[in-house]
Order: sequence, then structure tokens, then C-alpha cells
Amino acid sequence: MLIEFDDTLITGNDTIDSQHRELIEKISNLVSSCEDGSGKVKAIQMLDYLSEYTDFHFSEEEKLQADSGYPELEQHKKKHAEFKNAIEELYDMLEESEGPTEEFVAQVQKNVVDWLFNHIKTFDRSVAEYINMRGNSERL
Repeated sequence: MLIEFDDTLITGNDTIDSQHRELIEKISNLVSSCEDGSGKVKAIQMLDYLSEYTDFHFSEEEKLQADSGYPELEQHKKKHAEFKNAIEELYDMLEESEGPTEEFVAQVQKNVVDWLFNHIKTFDRSVAEYINMRGNSERL
């Protein structure tokens, strides 16, 4: 499964975009480790790394939103919590199996990749646009 950052995911905010590139790379590494048969331990390690980076990224995004006075910060935090719950569900799936299964990879696609790409294209892009407009108030 090919998972990569492309132009449709650009928000226009360099900080957010660079972190999204890193996050997507980590997701790609997780899926690759599952598909190449690296086993349960490797999948858990990759999931740990993804989880840690997600926490860092969401914290940075939420701080950026708070600092800019973004009016929908609480709704955005709820969306981030959804993603964190999806990661926890993946941990549960791995615990119940001998290693990453096809079902596990399908859940990564649906609840991580698809969710994240949609989130970036909608929620994160609206944040970047808001910050850009605040920074260029003469446009208002």
C-alpha cells in the first residue's frame, strides 16, 4: 500500500505541512513493516513511534491554534482524540493476534490513513487558512 504526502495535503502552513510529512512517513513505515512480515514486535514498535509522534504533532497543532485564537479549537481537539482512540484500537488488535493481520492493515488504512488525509484536507487546512488570514488582516 503506497502512502505518501502529496500536493493535495498541503495546508500552506510550513510547520503543519512538515509535521504532516513526518507523520505520514511514520504511518507508511508502520504499514510497510506489517506488509513485509516483520512481525508483532516490529509492528508494536512502529505503532509506539507513530503514537508518540501523533501526540507531539497534535500538541503542536493545538498550541498553534490556541496562540492564533482559532475559534474551533475544542472541536479540533475532539477530532484529535478520535485519532488517538483509533491508535489504541490498533494496539488492542495487535495484542489479540500473533502479529499484524490483513484486517489490522485494513484498519490502519481506514482509521489512520483515510482519517488523517481527510482531516488534513478539511480541518487542518481550515486552521492554516484562518492563521493566514489573521496574519494578513488587510485582506479582510
